[in-house]
Amino acid sequence: MTSHNPRSGRRAPLSEQANPSWMGHIPEENYRPAPVNSAGRLRADLPPALPPALSPAPPGAGSRRSAGAVGLVAAGVVLGFVSLFLVLPFLLVNTGVTGFVVGFVASLLPLGAVLFAVRVIDRWEPEPRRLLLFAFIWGASVSISVTMLIQPFFSLAAGPASGLDAQTFAVTVQAPVVEEFAKSLGLLLLVLFARKHFDGPVDGVVFAFTVAGGFAFTENILYFGRAIAESSDPGTELAMVFFLRGVMSPFAHAIFTGTTGLIMGFAARRGNTGLAVAAFGVGLVPAMLLHSGWNSMGRNFLAQYVLVQVPIFLLAVLVIVLLRVAENRLTRQRLREYAAAGWFTAAEVDLLATGAGRRSALRWARSGGRGPQMKALLHAATRLAFTRQRILSGPDVRAHQIDEQHQLADVAVLRAAVIR
Repeated sequence: MTSHNPRSGRRAPLSEQANPSWMGHIPEENYRPAPVNSAGRLRADLPPALPPALSPAPPGAGSRRSAGAVGLVAAGVVLGFVSLFLVLPFLLVNTGVTGFVVGFVASLLPLGAVLFAVRVIDRWEPEPRRLLLFAFIWGASVSISVTMLIQPFFSLAAGPASGLDAQTFAVTVQAPVVEEFAKSLGLLLLVLFARKHFDGPVDGVVFAFTVAGGFAFTENILYFGRAIAESSDPGTELAMVFFLRGVMSPFAHAIFTGTTGLIMGFAARRGNTGLAVAAFGVGLVPAMLLHSGWNSMGRNFLAQYVLVQVPIFLLAVLVIVLLRVAENRLTRQRLREYAAAGWFTAAEVDLLATGAGRRSALRWARSGGRGPQMKALLHAATRLAFTRQRILSGPDVRAHQIDEQHQLADVAVLRAAVIR
């Protein structure tokens, strides 16, 4: 494999390491060297000896907000607020005030498990909190109202043709199709209006888990609250429902919708928004099938849970681990290319692009009172690596190169703030 060398006009060998993982593979013709640091030789390695004075956080170090992402979040908040006028009365009618309060509190526990998983998955390249907020609001409020509005029409259109009785149709067809569509609409909006933050499978999983966590939270309020309101033995009924939904299956919705996010993320990694939009339809199929399979478990629930659902959960964990490993390798390789262009030293790449190196860097920086600057540098370096990946992927190269120049300037200021 070869790449073009703009200085010599010849094609130089393209290192096999330029494609460090299956997730970061790039076509040979798209490869281009990282821009050279015109400031010259780096004056020190990280970490140096820290002087006692503290350095302020550098200007411009925060992530730049695109108009599309800001508008998306604003629209999400408005839609979420409006949706509450449909969702809250529905919950209160079905649960009563006491059931609603108890269900709300009990639902926080499985929600906490899902959000903790999101944080663990998202630690390497954290998504903007405002977009995670949009994803949660979409799942907890907007997607619920969309589901409630669409379900009657779907039932009228598809119910008679299915040949199933009303209850079976509602559980195994209607709920999987309508709910997965409603939840995944949020992912589609993220791809369309926050494209730079939804550019890989890990991003897709993070956003999908957040949407699904919000949806399951509201749905759990309904189920837990109804166990209080409709049972002659509410304590026992609530314990049984909580064990089923809060202990045995807190990640069920996350895994269903996560498959859609995963497929959309792989498409987005190709740098083509149209392909990512098409992947929305493709990704809905496995999500709906998984959802229907879960809802179809009946008399042999325990056997199916152990033999089918547990392996699916373990497979999901394995996929996420493999994605994280590939993401780490990709970050390290792209930062090596920036190091070759003079933006970092080779030792700094290990510090910025490995888990052990990052932990060591943060401990060192916090001991000198510069933890926030180091944390900002770690995040900025990771964003820079993925910006380079977008540049090498092909489409919208010029726009990504402009973003790269801004990020390189931020990284240089952050690095200087940490080492001086």
